[in-house]
Amino acid sequence: MTQSLTIRRPDDFHLHLRDGAMLQGVLPETARHFARAIIMPNLVPPVVTAKDAAAYRDRILAALPEGARFEPLMTLYLTEGTDPADIAAAHASGLVKAVKLYPAGATTNSHSGVRDFDKVRGVLEKMAEIGLPLCVHGEVTDPAVDIFDREAVFIDRVLDPIRRATPGLRVVMEHITTEEGVAYARSGGDDLGATITTHHLIINRNHILAGGIRPHYYCLPVAKREKHRLALRAAATSGEARFFLGTDSAPHVDALKEHACGCAGCFTATNTMALLAHVFEEEGALDRLEAYVSLNGAAFYRLLPNEGTITLTKAGPAEWPAKILTGAGPVTVFDPGFPVHWHVET
Repeated sequence: MTQSLTIRRPDDFHLHLRDGAMLQGVLPETARHFARAIIMPNLVPPVVTAKDAAAYRDRILAALPEGARFEPLMTLYLTEGTDPADIAAAHASGLVKAVKLYPAGATTNSHSGVRDFDKVRGVLEKMAEIGLPLCVHGEVTDPAVDIFDREAVFIDRVLDPIRRATPGLRVVMEHITTEEGVAYARSGGDDLGATITTHHLIINRNHILAGGIRPHYYCLPVAKREKHRLALRAAATSGEARFFLGTDSAPHVDALKEHACGCAGCFTATNTMALLAHVFEEEGALDRLEAYVSLNGAAFYRLLPNEGTITLTKAGPAEWPAKILTGAGPVTVFDPGFPVHWHVET
C-alpha cells in the first residue's frame, strides 16, 4: 500500500478569501499547500473592473505570511453593465484570468449578478474572441424550481443555450453536484471544464439534515442524493482532463452559520489535500490525484504546472484545528466525520 506520495504543488481553481480581517485569517490556510488559486470576486461591493481586481490582488499579497509562495489569479464579476473593452484590457494585461457569472440571487453576495442574459451577450462574445474563460455558478433562481433540481435545470435553460449562441466560449462549470453536471461536462469538448469541491465528494444531503440540522455542511449548490456524490467521485478520480479541483472553500464566521438564516459555504482550505488523498485512496486512484489537483486545471487555464512539490504521507490520525480564529470571528473547519490518516509535508 502507498504510504507516501509526492506531487506537483496543487492549485485551487475556485476559492473565496473575502477581505479585511477574514482575508488575513484564512489566506494562510490556502497558501500553506496551494501555489495558486482562482479568487472569487463576490465581495461587497463586487470586483467588477480591472482597477477593482488590481486593488484586491494587492490586498491579498499584502496579507500573505512572510515567506509564503502564493499567486492569486484574479477574476471579474459579470454584471449587466460590464464593459467588454475593460474585460479585454484586463485579460491582455495578464491581471484577470476569468470572469465569474452569478445568476442574481443564486448564492452569497450574488445580488449584483445577471438577470437578463441577453444583456451580457456582447461580453460573452468578446470573451470567446480572446479566449477568456467564463466561470459559471450553475443554478437557476426560479422559485418554482426545487433547490435540488436547480443545477440540472440551469444546464438546459441557460448554459447550453449560451454555449450554442457563443461558439468558442471557454466555460468552467464550477462546483458541479449532479450526475447531469458530470454528463454535460463530458459532452462539451475542449472548451468545457468542470470543478468539483472537496466537500461534495464526501457529503450528501443526509449529512445536512439527518439527525438535526448541521449548518456547517450547508453550501450552495446544496449537496444532493448519494447517487450524485458517487458520480462526482467517479468523475474526479477518473483522470479525465476536463475535471479539476475547485474547493469553493467559503469562510463564514460561526455566528452567521449557526443562525436562523445561516450562510451557505464549507471551509475546507485547511484540510483539503488530506481529505482528497483519503478519497482518491478509497477509489483506488492515488496515481490520479496529481492530475486532478495540479495538472488538469492549469492546462485548462493555459498555465504551466507548478515547479514545486508537496509530499503526502500516511501515518497516524491526522489532526487539524476545529476552528480558525480570525479577526472577524471563528470559522469552523470542515469535518469529514471519519478518521483521516494522510498528512501534508511541504
